[in-house]
Amino acid sequence: MDQERLTLLKAEIEAQVGEIEKIFTRIEERSKRKDITSLESLAYQIHNLYCAFEDLFRIVADHFENNFEEEKRYHRELLRRMAISIEGIRPAFLSKETYKLLDFLRAFRHFFRHAYTYELDPKKMVIILEDSLKLKSLYSNDIVTFLKKLGA
Repeated sequence: MDQERLTLLKAEIEAQVGEIEKIFTRIEERSKRKDITSLESLAYQIHNLYCAFEDLFRIVADHFENNFEEEKRYHRELLRRMAISIEGIRPAFLSKETYKLLDFLRAFRHFFRHAYTYELDPKKMVIILEDSLKLKSLYSNDIVTFLKKLGA
């Protein structure tokens, strides 16, 4: 990858990280309140968090894997692809631990988008919140490692 494309990739990643950090801030704020409205708002922000990560993955995929097509299992495959190294193209973007946490959030995002008649379980939301907050310290290390391997 030439220096110009690498600089563009790094700038796009940094911009998306800024958006992810804003969502983390909203998650931390909403996690302090315990009423049902705050719980629903927290769930919405966790949903948004995964969507923001997926936008980040799309940035990486668009720079390296120009033939990634949306398909039935697009969300699962995009995440899976970020956890693998593609020989001669790019290193893995995510560590195994980050991948596992994001896969849980991907499943929650799917549930949240289709849970029109379900009520959120506060006990399960505690687990999802914990997983979300674990990501905050992990994903930035993954990005630094990824960019170093690219020579950025």
